[in-house]
Amino acid sequence: MTTKQKAYLALSVTSVVWGTSWVASRYAVQNAPALQVSATRQLIAGTLFAGFFLLKGEKLPSLKQMVWLAGMSVLLFVFANGLATVGVKYISSGLAALIAALYPLSVVIIEKIFFKNTRIGLFTFIGILLGISGIAIVFYDNAFHNQSPNYWIGILVSVIAMLSWSVGTIIIARKQININPYYAIGWEMIFASLILFMTAGVTNNLIPFSQFPAQTWYAIAYLVVMGSLIAVVAFLYTMKHLEASVAALYAYVNPIVAIVIGSYLVHEPLTKEIVVGSIITIIGVYMVNQSLKKQKALKQSGLDKKTP
Repeated sequence: MTTKQKAYLALSVTSVVWGTSWVASRYAVQNAPALQVSATRQLIAGTLFAGFFLLKGEKLPSLKQMVWLAGMSVLLFVFANGLATVGVKYISSGLAALIAALYPLSVVIIEKIFFKNTRIGLFTFIGILLGISGIAIVFYDNAFHNQSPNYWIGILVSVIAMLSWSVGTIIIARKQININPYYAIGWEMIFASLILFMTAGVTNNLIPFSQFPAQTWYAIAYLVVMGSLIAVVAFLYTMKHLEASVAALYAYVNPIVAIVIGSYLVHEPLTKEIVVGSIITIIGVYMVNQSLKKQKALKQSGLDKKTP
């Protein structure tokens, strides 16, 4: 097998695993507190990440780095990952994955409102409109099938999680610290797990680990081993050996995988409206991503005059 073939295999692994991670999260929280599940996953994965690099000889982060990592852990793993895990307790894994996939759209809007450095031309605007319209179709269809009042909680926390990830992404792009990013992820997960455990305790969302059913432990194991370890390694390999535009295809496949697998394993509804809405959303996100890439390329070449 050639290097390029291995890279495409790694891309497939990333796309499938990160897509099924939404379904695994939904499995995990069906009979266990969502915050505790997220905290447990992050503590295990973070310890493995940070421990690996410490064993390789990495030094402990400085106090300044620790403060930065703790701050980013709140955005990326407490609000983004933690609330997304809460979300799948109340809404379908497919809808949660679609909402998360909207983050490029929110990045564009946030950059435009607060930094004035992103142009929303016709192409970008159409992409944003399609993304929101597609989500609205899926949302309406899901709402029709879901009579639980907690459905709205799931929608709200999922949107907050997506927005938090967007803000964290913008901050990282604008200001980075001199530390291995994957070593940093380990510490961010550890910090986030401690915050989530404390939050779960304060809100009475903690139960003895002995009360976790087997399916929750299986799901957590899958999320740690496959979602946080193997998929990350596969993604790194993909980024190294394929063009960035090709490597980014996983983002469009994840929601599809979550919707299909969720309908099969968790018996989530799969209607023609959900399929159409999902396709429209993914097309919208693709258009916005293409617009962002074009703007970035023009800025780098010094030709940023009129960006669609």
